[in-house]
Amino acid sequence: MKKLIIIASVTISVIIFAVIFSLQDTKTNQIDESKNQIEVYDVDIFMPTKSSRPGCEESNLCYIPSLVEINAGESVTWQNQDVAFHSVTSGTYENPDGLFDSGHLDPYQSFTLTFDNTGEYDYFCTLHPWMNGKVHVK
Repeated sequence: MKKLIIIASVTISVIIFAVIFSLQDTKTNQIDESKNQIEVYDVDIFMPTKSSRPGCEESNLCYIPSLVEINAGESVTWQNQDVAFHSVTSGTYENPDGLFDSGHLDPYQSFTLTFDNTGEYDYFCTLHPWMNGKVHVK
């Protein structure tokens, strides 16, 4: 009799766990579906997921692409596709030059800048010093 009670208790516990788990999975699917409604931007450069963690600099994947070449008068749009805040700030972490600064970008927020003058424009993230990239304007 004790074995039957234990088996019944375990079976009921498994069923309750399965129901709770399936409800949580439904909520996750609803959240995922709502992500599909995020506005899509015409993006030239993006900050990928987990670029806020050190290591992306080893393969130049903190800003993708890390080097962009454009003509004078053209614009570049960056988009933060990470869950962390990021920035697009001119210069280097050790020596910001003050030419441009996006401020902190929320996830999926973008920043667009028009480059009127030729030259090399280094940029970095003020929050994550290993993140850097370059815009070459010809």
